[in-house]
Amino acid sequence: MRLLNKTKLLFACAFLIFGIAQSAQPPPIQLALIEGLSGPFGNTGEAVYRNLQWAVERVNQRGGVRLPQGARKLVITRYDSKSQTEEALSVLRSAIDDGAGFVLQGNSSAVALALVDALNKHNAREPDKRALFLNYSAVDPALTNERCSFWHFRFDAHSDMRMAALMQVLQKDQQVHRMYLIGQDYSFGQAVLREAKRQLALQRPDITLVGEELHPVGRVKDFLPYATKIKASGADAVITGNWGNDLSLLIKAARDVGFEGKFYTFYGNALGAPAAIGMSGVGRVVAVADWLPNMPGKASADFYLAFRGRFPQPSDDYVHMRMQLMVESLVQAIEAAQSVSAIPVAMALERVQIQKFGQRGFMRASDHQFQQPLVVGIMDHQGEPGVPFDVEGSSYGFRVIKTLSPEQAQMTSQCQMQRP
Repeated sequence: MRLLNKTKLLFACAFLIFGIAQSAQPPPIQLALIEGLSGPFGNTGEAVYRNLQWAVERVNQRGGVRLPQGARKLVITRYDSKSQTEEALSVLRSAIDDGAGFVLQGNSSAVALALVDALNKHNAREPDKRALFLNYSAVDPALTNERCSFWHFRFDAHSDMRMAALMQVLQKDQQVHRMYLIGQDYSFGQAVLREAKRQLALQRPDITLVGEELHPVGRVKDFLPYATKIKASGADAVITGNWGNDLSLLIKAARDVGFEGKFYTFYGNALGAPAAIGMSGVGRVVAVADWLPNMPGKASADFYLAFRGRFPQPSDDYVHMRMQLMVESLVQAIEAAQSVSAIPVAMALERVQIQKFGQRGFMRASDHQFQQPLVVGIMDHQGEPGVPFDVEGSSYGFRVIKTLSPEQAQMTSQCQMQRP
């Protein structure tokens, strides 16, 4: 009987010690991904999640985020906004109630603008539950200009910056004389068309604008009528900010009607677009990005091969360098602030400078616009000079034809930031 009682006592002590050890471990740092994970743009949302998941995994594999109370892991929780603004605002409340101090979103500038307004109000109203917004791809210029916020940090180049990079290539393309503009009918798509017209007038006043079109976002199933109008206009080229299915369906329709002009795109380098246009896109589909898989240098190639090792399916081949730099920047800022509280982390994020995977970037404190290289690539056959890697198993990749340093890519801002 005594032996049994001693055994019970030993088990109880061991369980108590285990419980104390477990409770002593710092809780994870919660990141909330608010994104359209279903509906017409569900594929882009899932592509985002894979990138962020990979970034979080690598931080945790090296021990997590170093803080005075001990290293803390990152955990990312998915909240499906269904690409709808009201749904995004609803799940934002849920994410903050669940303890998230960092909100990640990007696949809609309209949603991003609503989230900025909501967080401005929330952080003023509930200072003990403040959250920061890390934006990886909502590129309406307003977000770091007239609608800038202390609580918002953008890690993608905004649409005017991307357009300026495209124009550096278009400026020398003497085969283009007639241009057609088409985009999605919301804040980002409108901004792209507006800036395209402004920069064409400055950089290529000899080009005739033969048509412009805005269409509903994510609701067009058949782009043949749009493609037919483009071909009938006699355009030599198209400029579009379309993304996701709205881009791949547009390019496929253009191929089907026999349009032989060029596409100058923001997102033509993946998510089905190269496969949709196929052979006819070689030498004719141009894309601007912060990074492309065929960037020169071993560090870039190693980075890309590591991603493909983690996600080997061709359909998963959509890697964003900027999302990796965003998570690494957040970790750097938390460790510099020695805190996860919103204000000290924001102050540290304003000073972030990062060099990783062969890429260099820094945050501009005045408007919270991340400054990084921009590159322009043109579609070509895999195996051609400068194209060791294809996209999504399509046998087509993008050869880099123009590179801008962070300093060359940056533009002035009209941000008048209100600080807490």
